[in-house]
Amino acid sequence: MKFLENNKFNVLNGALSSECEGYRLDGRLESYSCKMTSSDKKLFKNVMQGMDGGSGPNDLHALSPPQSVLSRSPSRHVSGHSLSSDDGAGYLCDTISTKSLFYLISTLNDSFAEYDFSDSKGDEFSKEPNLQSVVTAIDTQLTPLIPGYDSLKPDMWAAIDEEISLAECDAIYSYNPDLSSDPFGESGQIWGFNYFFYNKKRKRIVFFSCRCSTNYLDLEGEDESYDLGYSTADMSYDDTADMD
Repeated sequence: MKFLENNKFNVLNGALSSECEGYRLDGRLESYSCKMTSSDKKLFKNVMQGMDGGSGPNDLHALSPPQSVLSRSPSRHVSGHSLSSDDGAGYLCDTISTKSLFYLISTLNDSFAEYDFSDSKGDEFSKEPNLQSVVTAIDTQLTPLIPGYDSLKPDMWAAIDEEISLAECDAIYSYNPDLSSDPFGESGQIWGFNYFFYNKKRKRIVFFSCRCSTNYLDLEGEDESYDLGYSTADMSYDDTADMD
């Protein structure tokens, strides 16, 4: 994986990272090439060997149900979930190849160098059902926290589209670890999201990560409610292709 410099993303990242009214927003848009470096190839071999019973590059791993089919409450991080018997009931889980999973893990390792995601499993990720539900989720979360977001978002989505061609994306994945293993689940975090927009033709991933946390140290007694307003409206993209 190679980080791809994008000046428009650099400007947008300034707006996605701010503090206001007791809250801190830490957001980033980054672009990565999926061409493996020599170090990537070595890590890929180690990841395959570290999986239960070993794994081949085309072996399939079960993903968790996407965020849009999971129940939500103010007490849960948007970035993580712990599946119960009722969560995603009746949902036929998607799968991901070992090589595809490695692309997601490598992106996280490159973006958050202070953490090691090499042991992450398929069930810590999801494949989102469509682009529109992701766009709606992101816009709904950012609108109340970024002044003038309604004016910012056309430029933001245009910059993302220019970099990855949203209509041609083969898949959109999200990182949704269990709360007990979420490296972003520090005290004070209210919500977070981590989306991977993948374009196989361009051999590229755009990673959109954001966390909202409170500036207050004492959260006891807080009872905030957040209306995430997710939409299941469909915006077509090819969700049957995988990252081979």
